[in-house]
Amino acid sequence: MRVQLASPLRSYVGQQSAVEAEGATLDLLFDDLDRRYPGIRFRVIDEQGAIRKHMRVFVNRVAVRGLDVALAAGDEVHVLQSLSGG
Repeated sequence: MRVQLASPLRSYVGQQSAVEAEGATLDLLFDDLDRRYPGIRFRVIDEQGAIRKHMRVFVNRVAVRGLDVALAAGDEVHVLQSLSGG
């Protein structure tokens, strides 16, 4: 499936804005991404196995917070980074 990535994550994937990955759940998708592009999972998923607070993940344009979300072959996943500051 297609995974769109925020600019700060593109250094892990050869500056591509989107990559292909596989997984029946978001957790397995990020495992596959990390096999293909080492280090990317840790930028999105914290040490407790949760999506980092400053990251936003959308599946088919719907925001999700858990990694147990089921995925299908035609799904689109967007990984964005929240902006903060003043």
